[in-house]
Amino acid sequence: MNAPSQAPIDTCTRAGSAPTALAWLEAVELERRQAGLRRSLRPRSAVATELDLASNDYLGLSQHPDVIERGVQALRVWGAGSTGSRLVTGDTELHQQFESELAEYVGAASGLLFSSGYTANLGAVAGLTGPGSLLVSDAYSHASLVDACRLSRARVVVTPHRDLDAVDTALGSRDEERAVVVTDSVFSADGVLAPVRELLDVCRRHRALLIVDEAHGLGVRGGGRGLLHELGLAGAPDVVMTTTLSKALGSQGGVVLGPSAVRAHLIDAARPFIFDTALAPAAVGAALGALGVLKAEPWRPDAVLRHARELDQICRARGNDAGRGAAGRGAAGQCGICPPESAVVSVILGDPEVALAAAMACLDAGVKVGCFRPPAVPAGTSRLRLTARASLDSEDLELARRVLTDVLGRAAGARP
Repeated sequence: MNAPSQAPIDTCTRAGSAPTALAWLEAVELERRQAGLRRSLRPRSAVATELDLASNDYLGLSQHPDVIERGVQALRVWGAGSTGSRLVTGDTELHQQFESELAEYVGAASGLLFSSGYTANLGAVAGLTGPGSLLVSDAYSHASLVDACRLSRARVVVTPHRDLDAVDTALGSRDEERAVVVTDSVFSADGVLAPVRELLDVCRRHRALLIVDEAHGLGVRGGGRGLLHELGLAGAPDVVMTTTLSKALGSQGGVVLGPSAVRAHLIDAARPFIFDTALAPAAVGAALGALGVLKAEPWRPDAVLRHARELDQICRARGNDAGRGAAGRGAAGQCGICPPESAVVSVILGDPEVALAAAMACLDAGVKVGCFRPPAVPAGTSRLRLTARASLDSEDLELARRVLTDVLGRAAGARP
């Protein structure tokens, strides 16, 4: 006998009824709206109708025919899904081929693929620390590193942005036997570089491991091999690199690269590796294709930085320099007139509603830019975040010039 049908239960407050379990969401949403921090999803079409200065497809490879073809080949050979965790049925020859090729390219001894850059950071940080160890994290570390610190059960010290003395003090005063310092190589909101070489010097004085997230460095710095390679630190025995395949490589997934002992340990200890379904073979194949293009076309990383400099100059025009990334760079102790160090150009507008209005005005004029508001950035530093791509041409840059000059000029007058 069929059970009687029931109408769905509305968990929010109804007129004249007692508050329900999720009634608090109404107050939270109202607070977000009043603060200009409400977000919404805006699906994009398959064929772009705007100039993309928002995505992290730095090398322009997500639509490259060779990348797509390698993904399609993997799909046909291995199927749509990986069918299980890598320790059960999800590991393929393709996964291990990519790990080996990327490790060789960046100068690491080994690599281990995860389903995303986020889970790679969770696995590396939590797997290499734990109770009885110390974790030192930059205040501007990516959310994945922040969450990894929280999940690690280690004692966590958050140090001011790029403050080497604070890191030195935290490591020098510890009681724990083991210590790990984590940082982005390129901070994602403003594109500023971490002082990686100096951080490693501090770590070595205190026998600490350094974990560097190269999500925004791979494919851009060091001729594409990342900031660690550029600094001559690739393959160091006390450095672990994490990165994502979803930015410069135009695919999806994450990887931890470092000494072979780290790979062996994480296979046994990293929960996001052990219990998560393996990365889909099509994503691995596409990433292999992108890595092949990057090797064959070394002009692409240089083009990213060249186009970032041009976007930066556009944002300086007509008195916009006060709102440019200079505020973020100044906080990092760098020159406010220095050229960009990565694909990211940050234009700080301060007020979240002003930043959102500027982003929408750009979109209406045919240019899509990022809009970063708290909690993604500190209060009072809401901004437009522009990203350069290797595949931009002169017409793209001229459109960017016209739109940004107009929108930023109006935004300057709209600041509270």
